[in-house]
Formats: sequence, C-alpha cells, structure tokens
Amino acid sequence: MNLKKKLEGYTFVLPGFLYMVVILGYPLAYNFALSFRNTNIKTFKAGTSVFVGLQNYVDLFQNAVFRLAIRNTFLFTIFCLIFQFSIGFLLAMFFSKKFRLAGPIRGLMLIPYMMPMVVTAMLGKNMFGVDGVINDLVLKIGLAEHPVEWLINSNMALVSVIAVNCWVGIPFNMLLLTSGLTGISQEIYDSAAVDGVNAVQKFIYITLPLMKQTMLSVLMLGFIYTFKVFDLVFIMTSGGPSYGTEMLSTFSYNQSFTQYDFSKGAAAAVVLFTCLFVIGLFYLRLATKEED
Repeated sequence: MNLKKKLEGYTFVLPGFLYMVVILGYPLAYNFALSFRNTNIKTFKAGTSVFVGLQNYVDLFQNAVFRLAIRNTFLFTIFCLIFQFSIGFLLAMFFSKKFRLAGPIRGLMLIPYMMPMVVTAMLGKNMFGVDGVINDLVLKIGLAEHPVEWLINSNMALVSVIAVNCWVGIPFNMLLLTSGLTGISQEIYDSAAVDGVNAVQKFIYITLPLMKQTMLSVLMLGFIYTFKVFDLVFIMTSGGPSYGTEMLSTFSYNQSFTQYDFSKGAAAAVVLFTCLFVIGLFYLRLATKEED
C-alpha cells in the first residue's frame, strides 16, 4: 500500500518535473556548456567551435563594458530596492489603517504593477524624452532653464530607468507588505497601548520584529526581479547612452544577438545566474534560520 501511494505521488510530480527539465534544465545546462566554447556566427555555421575553458570569462572580466554593466546592475538594483521598499512600506502602513477610500485608492495604485512592462517602458521613454511630460513639469516649476537630457546623458539615463522601475515596484512592495501588516493581530497593539507604549515604540518593538520574515521575502523577491531587468532598460535606452545603462542582461543580449558572439553572451548570462543563485542561497539560509 505504501509503495502504491509513492507511485501515485511520483505520477503527480512527474509532469512538473519533466516540464522543469525540458523548459528550464536543458537550456540552463546548454547555456553553461556554451560558455566554455568559442561559438560565434562563423564557428556555429561551420560547426567548428572548440572547447576554450575559462577563456570567455577571462575576456569578459577584462572587458571594460562588462565591468561597467556589473556596476550599473548593482547600482540599479540597490537604489531601486531602497526607494521601492521604503516608499512601499510607508504606503503599506498608511493603507493598513481603516478608512473609507483605502480599498479603491490602493487598487488604483496597483495599476502600474499590473501594466505590461513593455507598455510601462514606452510610457517612461516618452515621459522622460526631451519634449516629455517630466521636462515640461520641470520647466514650469522653474527647476531648470533648459530641458533636461534625461535619456541622452548617461548619468541621467540611469536615474530615469530607476525612477520608472520604482513606479512599477512600489505597488508590488506595498501589496506584499500590506498583507504582512494585516496578519498582525490588533490585540497585540491594544495590549501594548494599555501598558503605555507609544506609536514609535509599537513600530520598533512590535511591527518590525513581526514583519521581519515578510520584509526579508519582499527584499529578496525585489532583488531577483530587479537584478535581472531587461525589457525596461532595453526599450527605454538599449543600454545607452555610452553604456550608461548597460546591464548584465542587456550586455548578454547584445553579445549574443548583436555581435553574434554566442559563447561570451552565454558566459555573461552565467555570471548573472550565479549572482542570483548566491542571493537565493543567502535568502534560504536566513529563512531557515528564522524558522529555527
């Protein structure tokens, strides 16, 4: 009977396992193997690619653009996480209060998150254009005398894509953090109020400790989604200008499908995967420690 139940369990698991192997496992293994060869448009067509070991990785880390892509990716991720999480937390605290229009307003704020990223990127590109809404607002307020070159200047371009990504990420953070806040029993706050605990003390000694697991999950999910950004940056700036918004994802894409150096593109993708894998292990370790 036990054997029969195990076989039934394996039968239910088998379709999902096969899906993971075919859709995720095989491409990942093939990409990993490709990163150790010298496959480009010439060797791929002639079938003459050979094993070169770690040479592609050595070439990548000697490439100034690749190092800049790593720097941009981490800067983009860190600043997005800071703004998305902090503003999302404040909004979550606000909407956790009971008032009449809390539901409708919160629903409206989720629209940026529900929009396709392609549409969001096109809106951001138009808004931050030389003749866009942002420049029109800046000139009317008097913050600048001339239109700001948001997407033309390399430093401002990175600020622009961070701003647009935060516009999408803030509702996501708010939604998850609101769920965590609503899970805290009101009786805990009522008991603390009876003991004379003020609002700041409630936040520091009750809200933050009870929200620790939720905040950790939100930060890790936010890091993963932000670190692998592609469509937003590709549509808004294509990694430019002057590689000012080049990310690991766009660098890998350009190597593979613009310069047709498939092995170097695969190696860049492996570096991206490795960063996310390490962060995932770090999250699992922290989550397991919290459960223990």
